[in-house]
Amino acid sequence: MTSRYLLCLCILLATICGCKKDPSSDGSPSESRSATKHCKGMPEFQRDSAYAYIQKQVDFGPRVPGTEAHAQCADWLRRTLVRHGAEVKVQSFLAQVYTGEKFTGKNIIGAIKPRQRNRILLCAHWDSRPFSDHDPDPEKRDQPVIAANDGASGVAVLLELARVFAQSDIPIGVDIILFDLEDYGDADGNDPFTWGLGSQHWSRTRHEPGYRAEYGILLDMVGAKDAVFPKELFSKKYAGKQLDNVWNIAHLLGYNDLFSMEDGSAITDDHYFINTIAGIPTIDIIHLDKNSSNKSFFPHWHTTTDDMSHIDKRTLGAVGDVLMNVLCREAAE
Repeated sequence: MTSRYLLCLCILLATICGCKKDPSSDGSPSESRSATKHCKGMPEFQRDSAYAYIQKQVDFGPRVPGTEAHAQCADWLRRTLVRHGAEVKVQSFLAQVYTGEKFTGKNIIGAIKPRQRNRILLCAHWDSRPFSDHDPDPEKRDQPVIAANDGASGVAVLLELARVFAQSDIPIGVDIILFDLEDYGDADGNDPFTWGLGSQHWSRTRHEPGYRAEYGILLDMVGAKDAVFPKELFSKKYAGKQLDNVWNIAHLLGYNDLFSMEDGSAITDDHYFINTIAGIPTIDIIHLDKNSSNKSFFPHWHTTTDDMSHIDKRTLGAVGDVLMNVLCREAAE
């Protein structure tokens, strides 16, 4: 650890030491906001707004490729990023899923402050899984997942961050990519390349020639109550420095209960393809809970009960708060 890194951490700690969140509190923004006040003109991350963005996605119904809900949500996502001041591109691609069916996917890309050379990539997937194959009721396993947490939560945090950063004076560029066709993979097979079709396509082609980012952060299942985000192992392998930075800032902000210092599993998520194909060091903030009913992800993963009843505003606010502080520090260096 360099002396410069230690100095930055000390400065950040000194900034927040007087207002570190009480673990017994509900995590409201007023209890942990001052850490971002050194960012000139930075509005606050509104967890209520992020929650409403999840509700809006859920209201379309399951966003399964090839459905009307999928098409309507894609248009709404594009318009929302435009409304927040981003320059938006929709990267359409044809993909064959493991069943042999072909779908047109849409990666939705919003560039905030596109003329800034120093750029950070933030991403999530926005599609819904077409089957609830982990539902405890066998009669429901052919039903699509409403995907409030597994997809919509990460998208919602990024939409709120887009609003915040577009209004700020922070001298850093942020690229938000909402990947499609992440969740149409073969759960019974051994081929990880049946998952993350949108991120695979983007990693091979990019949305503009020669695109690079300093690093990336993927959000996946970041809205549940009592969420647990251990250090995912592909993140540790390919982007260990960035992983430690994010988790250290989370702990300085008082979110120790969410951002566990324990190692989690290695997950073939969208970040895996960004790391191995695009060569951009990218971490995954993902709910991994070995004590859950499925022994891996949050308890309602890939079930018909991944709905709004399990979304927690405090978790959304914490993740947004951490990302704002990470980017503020990046801009200050």
